[in-house]
Amino acid sequence: MHYSPRTIAGVAAFFAIAALYIITAVSARDPTSIYFSPRKGYSPRYSAIRRGEAEQFLLAYNAVNPTDVVKASSEEKKRKLCVGIPSTYRNGVGYLPDTVASLIQGLSPEERQEIYFIVFIPHSKPETHPAYNEKWLPGLVDEVITYQFGYDRMQHIRIMEQAGGRVEEKAIFDYAYLLNKCAEQFTPYIAIFEDDTLAMHGWYHRTMAAIHEAEQQAALRRSKPDFLYLRLFYTEEFLGWNRQHWKSYLWLSICAAALPTAALVFVRVFQPRTKLSVTLTTTRAFLTLYAILAVLILFYFSLGRITVHPIPNGVHEMPRFGCCSQAYVFPNLKAQDLVTYFKERHVGYTDVLLEDFANERNELRFAITPSVVQHLGRKIEKSEDAESAEKAGKNMVEKIWSFAYEKLDADILQKEHEEVKRLRAQVS
Repeated sequence: MHYSPRTIAGVAAFFAIAALYIITAVSARDPTSIYFSPRKGYSPRYSAIRRGEAEQFLLAYNAVNPTDVVKASSEEKKRKLCVGIPSTYRNGVGYLPDTVASLIQGLSPEERQEIYFIVFIPHSKPETHPAYNEKWLPGLVDEVITYQFGYDRMQHIRIMEQAGGRVEEKAIFDYAYLLNKCAEQFTPYIAIFEDDTLAMHGWYHRTMAAIHEAEQQAALRRSKPDFLYLRLFYTEEFLGWNRQHWKSYLWLSICAAALPTAALVFVRVFQPRTKLSVTLTTTRAFLTLYAILAVLILFYFSLGRITVHPIPNGVHEMPRFGCCSQAYVFPNLKAQDLVTYFKERHVGYTDVLLEDFANERNELRFAITPSVVQHLGRKIEKSEDAESAEKAGKNMVEKIWSFAYEKLDADILQKEHEEVKRLRAQVS
């Protein structure tokens, strides 16, 4: 069967375009790729499902208002984790109900008894927070705390929380205050979640498994007795082709170029008079080959680092480029050291001070992939269409987004958690 050159060229072009479309579509959710699509990348796929589960859980609780809710065990030895949630009222925006409900919904009674939940309302007048007087909050968590200071210290807090006041000072003051309150519960580990986060189904068993893995890695790989923190959330936004690693990128490109060069030299030396050798070793062939190679290298980098070098699931060190402070787990003793350090530094952003502390003391920092929580602090106007949203871009707060979290499958997570509960029942 004979095909004309035009037909062959057309078919080749079709498959080339189709392949290019498929490959670039894979990178549409990679924020480090030039093919990244904000409309697809920031689409709340799993978080919409999880938020619905949290809302239904809270609605069911408010409708029944049960009095036999399982809470933390009265035996301190059975408690494994203190969860602290600082919640500041924002005008017109409130995510605390979703945050608390997502952390509690789905927990087995045994898991719930191992967690001591504290919600901190850091206001000089806590009644200004909408959730403070609602029955569901003290009904679901173990303790709701506020400032317990005398007049002079409270006056200082009022000055910090005034409009145009000392926002950075108050933020670190509140974080240290909550860390200290959790440390007083004497749980081995402390988790601090911001009040605009959404926990996945099964977050607790994954977190405890990750803590165990971090302990193992610290001891076996780094010969250290502990670590500073386990990051439960990070955004891939800052994990692209960072310029600090340009030498390694250059080396990889040189290696990629060396392979065809070695092949051509081999052909030229060992088969110098063959038609293949004569064809491939002309100046035009060399220029064409390396032009194609340069395009392929550029295309490789354009796909994005997360696409071509995805971070494997599990626990790994993340000493740089981790962002942001949505959710951390700290060993209890490290938390106490951090409280002292925060008081000494007095002013700053939590995540920045944590990194300063780690760098000064050569501490280990771990992260779990995929993130077990999502950041909800993104506001999108309902009247904003997709095209205008993409043109307008996203501000820094809106870019604090876990893209891996949105790939989670609700059914798989449910089955995974059921299996974990079954295994726990067998052991006990």
